[in-house]
Amino acid sequence: MCDTFFSPSYRNLHGNAILAKNSDREPNEAQQIVRFSAQQRPQKRVKATFIVVDCPEQVHEVILSKPFHMWGAEMGINEHGVAIGNEAVFTKMHLPRKNDGLTGMDLLRLALEQSKTAQFALEMILELLGKYGQDACGGYQDKGMFYSNSFLIADPHSAYVLETAGPFWAYKHIDSFYAISNVLTLGTDFDQIHPDAQAFAYQKSWMKEGVPFDFQRAFSEPIMTFLGKGLSRKHQCELQAPALDSQKFSIQDAFGILRSHRIKENFEPCQGDMGNICLHAQGLLTPSQTTGSMVVELRANTQSSVWLTGSSAPCLSVFKPFYFGTNTLNDDVFPQASKRLDHSYWWQWEKIHRKALSDYRSLHAKIQLLQQENENSWLEEDQILSLSMDMKKREELSQNAIDTCLRLVKALEQQKGKSKFNIRSFAYFLYWKWQNRVMKHEGN
Repeated sequence: MCDTFFSPSYRNLHGNAILAKNSDREPNEAQQIVRFSAQQRPQKRVKATFIVVDCPEQVHEVILSKPFHMWGAEMGINEHGVAIGNEAVFTKMHLPRKNDGLTGMDLLRLALEQSKTAQFALEMILELLGKYGQDACGGYQDKGMFYSNSFLIADPHSAYVLETAGPFWAYKHIDSFYAISNVLTLGTDFDQIHPDAQAFAYQKSWMKEGVPFDFQRAFSEPIMTFLGKGLSRKHQCELQAPALDSQKFSIQDAFGILRSHRIKENFEPCQGDMGNICLHAQGLLTPSQTTGSMVVELRANTQSSVWLTGSSAPCLSVFKPFYFGTNTLNDDVFPQASKRLDHSYWWQWEKIHRKALSDYRSLHAKIQLLQQENENSWLEEDQILSLSMDMKKREELSQNAIDTCLRLVKALEQQKGKSKFNIRSFAYFLYWKWQNRVMKHEGN
C-alpha cells in the first residue's frame, strides 16, 4: 500500500511543482535507489519484470526507487523533469494471474525512460497498457498479490491522475493539490475514459444507464479497498497540505506528510495500522511497511532535485538529495540492496529501524535531531546549487548526506536501549522476531 501526492507550482514556496510518495512493501523487501544513464540499447526490446517488451533504442536518464527484485520502480523521475508515483488499486476486474503482462512499476519505468513531458508519459502508459496488459504479480513473498494500478504523473508545467481497472482506464488533468492512495478516486470528473469502459460496466450491471458514469463506483472492489484504508490516507494527505491563504507549501511540508501518523502524541510502531501514511507493519492486517520515500522538486529551467530516504519508515529516516549526471549512485560507491542483510545503505539503516521498533521514542528523538539539523541545511544548499551548473558540488552534497547518515548508523548500533514490549504487543514482538530471522537468513 502506498500514498502519492502532487502540489502544483503556484502553491509552493519556490514556485516549483512537487511530487511525493511513500512506497509501502513487504518488510524484508529491500528497496534500491538507482540511476540509469541515458543510453542506446543494443536492441529495441527489453526484459521487464516478467515479459519482454518493445522499446526505443534511445532512453533517457532516470533516478528510480525500486524493489530490489523488480525491473520496474515504485517511483522515479527522469532528466527532463517527468516524475511518476504508482499505486495498487483493487477493482472488480479479474486478472488471470499468468504473469504475462506488465506490473505498474514496469509501466512507470518504461514511461520515464521514453517521455519528455507528463502528457507523453500518460500516453505511453495507455499505449503499453493496451498492448501488454497488467496481469503481473506485484508482490514479493506474497505471490498472490495481483492488482490494477493508478498513477500520478507530473512535470514542471502539468500533471495527471491516471487510474486503471484491468484494461480500462480514466484520467484527469490536475491543477491543484491532489493525493492518490490504494483507492480509485475518479468518479464522474474524469477528462477521458477508455472507449469500452462504460459499455462493459453497463453489461455487468455495475452502473445504470441514464446517469452520469462514475468510474470509481463502477470498478472499485469494496472489500480490499476498505481493508487498505486508502481513502483515509488520501484525506490525511489533503488535510495536511497548507491552505493557499495560510502559507506556501514546501519540501519540508512534503517530508512531514510522508512521516505522519494518525496518533500524534506518544506514537509507538505497534499502534500503527493501514490508516497511517508512514506505515509500520505489524502482521496479518497490516502486512506492509513503508520501505522507501521520495520527494521531487520539478524545476522548469534547471535540474530538478530528488530527495530519497533509501530506507524504511520516513519517521525514522533522513531525506537525502540526489542529482542527474553524478556518480553518487554508482554501484562501487553505493552498493545495491539484495534479498538479505548486506552492506547496502538500505540494509545498514534497516538495522537501526528494527532496533527502534522496541525502543522507538529514544531512537526517534536522536534520528529526529539529525533530520532537523541536516535536512534544512541540505535544502538551503540545494536551492543555491539550483542556480548553478556545478555538478561537482551537487555530487559532494549527496555524498556528504549519505556519509552523515552512515555515521549515525554506527553510533546508534552501539547504543544500548531497553525493549518496551508488553503483553498487548506480544504478537507484534513475535511478528518482528520472525521478520528479523528471515532478514538474516534470506538467501542463505
